Amino acid sequence: MTGLTKLLAGAALALCLAGPALAGTPVTLKSEITAQGRVTLGDLFENAGAAAKIAVAAAPPAGGSVMLDAATVQRLAAANGLSWINERGIRRVIIREAAPAAEAPSPEKATSAKAETKGVDVLTWTRVINAGDLITAEDLTWSTLTAGPAGAPRDPEALIGKVAKRPLRSGAAAATRDVGAPLVVKKDDMVTVAFNAGGVSLSMQAKALGPAAAGDSITLMNTQSKKTIQALVTGPGRAVVGPEADAIRAANPQTLALR
Repeated sequence: MTGLTKLLAGAALALCLAGPALAGTPVTLKSEITAQGRVTLGDLFENAGAAAKIAVAAAPPAGGSVMLDAATVQRLAAANGLSWINERGIRRVIIREAAPAAEAPSPEKATSAKAETKGVDVLTWTRVINAGDLITAEDLTWSTLTAGPAGAPRDPEALIGKVAKRPLRSGAAAATRDVGAPLVVKKDDMVTVAFNAGGVSLSMQAKALGPAAAGDSITLMNTQSKKTIQALVTGPGRAVVGPEADAIRAANPQTLALR
């Protein structure tokens, strides 16, 4: 057996022996996740063992929470020798601030504290967000406020993946009216406009006179004739006119009305 053959054989044996360890220790996500200070793997998982003290996220804000993408949590666990299957298909992992331990207050103080903390849990912005910014899970946290705004969503998925319509203040309550679909056409973009009806298919190039998201109506200008037309945006650099546009509007009246 040559030196190279021995080296390869030794490496193969080492991989075989390491197989079970590389698979990672199976762990279960806690049903109620809270943290004081930075979020650790021990805060997230039952029986995290030696990896329990490893920090993976910033501390939840006072009275709020940290929201992590489930795929990110899986990668962090795997990188530290833990295996989380995520059998329930969880998309977001929410970590709330843990309430500090305190002595039981007198009945009078308990009544006063209850009155002071009475409120509703609403989603709030974790940072200053500029108009046009894409909303991610890290931009949202649950906070307790005296009242929630009209249109306050109960599910962060209603906001994640959208873009801000206007500047948004850190700590302010989030509302569905604050966000919209991502823009797929910008002002001055060249757009391919299609017409399909009765077996006839035509297309032309026109310049966008403003920005638009998929499903928005947009004003376009024929750069040769300088005439303008109204079209319905269907995707990046694409729009339709005629019966196809009318059919899309008829199928999505509520969506179009909210834009």
